[in-house]
Amino acid sequence: MKTLHSAFTAIVSLGILAGSANAADLVLYTSQPNEDAQATVDGFKSANPGIDIQWVRDGTPKIMAKLMAEIEAGNPVADVLLIADTVTLERMKQNKQLMAYKSPEAANYDAALYDADGFYYSTKLITTGIMYNTQGSMKPTSWKDLTKPEAKGLVTMPSPLTSGAALIHAQTLAGVSSLGWDYYKALKENGAIAAGGNGAVLKSVASGEKAYGVVVDYMPIREKAKGAPVEFVFPEEGVSAVTEPVGILASTKHADAAKKFVDYVLSVKGQEGFVKLGYIPARNDIALPEGFPARDKIKVLPINAAEALKNSEKDIKTFSDIFESKG
Repeated sequence: MKTLHSAFTAIVSLGILAGSANAADLVLYTSQPNEDAQATVDGFKSANPGIDIQWVRDGTPKIMAKLMAEIEAGNPVADVLLIADTVTLERMKQNKQLMAYKSPEAANYDAALYDADGFYYSTKLITTGIMYNTQGSMKPTSWKDLTKPEAKGLVTMPSPLTSGAALIHAQTLAGVSSLGWDYYKALKENGAIAAGGNGAVLKSVASGEKAYGVVVDYMPIREKAKGAPVEFVFPEEGVSAVTEPVGILASTKHADAAKKFVDYVLSVKGQEGFVKLGYIPARNDIALPEGFPARDKIKVLPINAAEALKNSEKDIKTFSDIFESKG
């Protein structure tokens, strides 16, 4: 059976048909962009040619809404999750919806990048910083630059209602004493808009519709390599990061195949595959892709997954109240 891809975009976006899913050896739910999801699946199948894997892709909030509806109905389709953030998987761990698995590949990762009990593992670092159109009047170096008069009405960012990375980013900056929620109020007062996902931000800034965008790192770095008039900045205060963790559903009927998928994405081959796609690998012994500064030059701001989970609903409401955002 062929992996679902572009010919079945409608099915991928809405979910795998039950008959197809039941026929697969492994079903992956992921928030990776379509081309990246396909590359990940292709790499896994190359390393595990006997396993048929199918995938469903959407933004983390939507993919989780789909999965939670399936769990509530008593028929979860997914075996493995590869989604934006550890906060979401921490919630699932606490709700006993994940299966613990101690991958031997974890020895090559910093302990902070995976759950000590083996319920989820970070696969990459996707930071959120500032992209700007090179035709803009300012080259930002700080988050606060986006509140300056030069940026008035020219800033766009994704909404936490649509993007898991955007929620983590807002929670991270809200926890920085020099920024906090007052920073977001200043952005709003300066005409910044918050809507949709990271892809919409990329298009808006690359096209020149907006001059500045808050966006995940790999998108503008890829676009610059293709010749787009954009640059990406790691602001001096630091950046937030999601780590696109992988976890196995407690309900899986394909535990052995699921464990092989976890081992693959954590392996040298799997991590090198992510580097080829332009991501910062989570594994320590893998070099960063072209276009990124050295690993030790990137200041990642801290966030506590358990605290972020506890405050998620309140933080979404706070953000939405500031931007009057509906996604």
